[in-house]
Amino acid sequence: MTNSFSKKLALAAVGTVVAFSACEKSDRPGYDKSESGLYTKFYNHDENGVKPKEGDMVRVSLVVKTEKDSILTDSKDPKFNRPGLSYYEFPLMKSEFGGSFEEAIASMSVGDSASFLVSVDSMYRGKDLPPFLKKGEMLTYETKLQKITAKEEVEKEQKKKMEEHNVEMAMRKDEEMKILSKFLEDNKITTKSTPSGLIFIEKTKGKGPHPKPGDKVKVNYTLSFVDGKVLETTLAEDAKKGGIYDDKRPYAPAEFTLGQLIKGMEEGMSMMSAGSKARLIIPSEIGYGEGGGAMPPYSTLIFDVELISFGPGDGAPAASAE
Repeated sequence: MTNSFSKKLALAAVGTVVAFSACEKSDRPGYDKSESGLYTKFYNHDENGVKPKEGDMVRVSLVVKTEKDSILTDSKDPKFNRPGLSYYEFPLMKSEFGGSFEEAIASMSVGDSASFLVSVDSMYRGKDLPPFLKKGEMLTYETKLQKITAKEEVEKEQKKKMEEHNVEMAMRKDEEMKILSKFLEDNKITTKSTPSGLIFIEKTKGKGPHPKPGDKVKVNYTLSFVDGKVLETTLAEDAKKGGIYDDKRPYAPAEFTLGQLIKGMEEGMSMMSAGSKARLIIPSEIGYGEGGGAMPPYSTLIFDVELISFGPGDGAPAASAE
């Protein structure tokens, strides 16, 4: 199968328009064979209907099977698709080889349903076949074309979404500064920020040198938002207070290598010595920025940390307050 679709059994597939008027004699009963080597059996077919063009977005229902009827993907099966969806949707682009599934889609009109046979030798030309396929085998693609969205409409919608995203991000960034200012005012914090924007509040002074990039640090910490919501912690007491306690996990100091953390944490910990305790107020600009995953965009973080010890990255932490 192709790198974009068949090998991953997911649709990022692409296609090109193919003329099916010229057909060879087929050695597969019930199927017509095109000059490119694609086998086609239409169940419903509107020859005069609009066909998808390169760059159009197509929506299909699809089942792919081996010659032994092993199912490789099924758009209606949650095991192969996102819950609640019964179709795959992907942009059409240029076919990677003659007789491909992409060619097949390019021959269809909305509402058409068909079965296509595609050679695995063509899919994997010059590459080793996966163990579940054998040379000379044909895969069966049972598909129905549900929808075509023109490339121009897709680009227009993408542009609109990007503009809306940029506006929302600008608003969130502006809101972050207002929330941070109120937090500092409410907590009577007057500590000047560093040039990067980090606010470093030392609570307990340590002894000795500061860790540098590449050092492994051993710390206790609690990471939270300015509203007090705890994200994670190494301390059982803070986990219980924050409502995230998990009796299945151990609560013990963590080890990190400097150079692999967000900028605000890196900068703050480089200002500490073994035995130091500090609160780092980290704006998103030196944190997670627009965020991602569980991290909301433009979130200021509070990092309460105790640097227990540190040392070379390839060994156990050595410098300590003792």
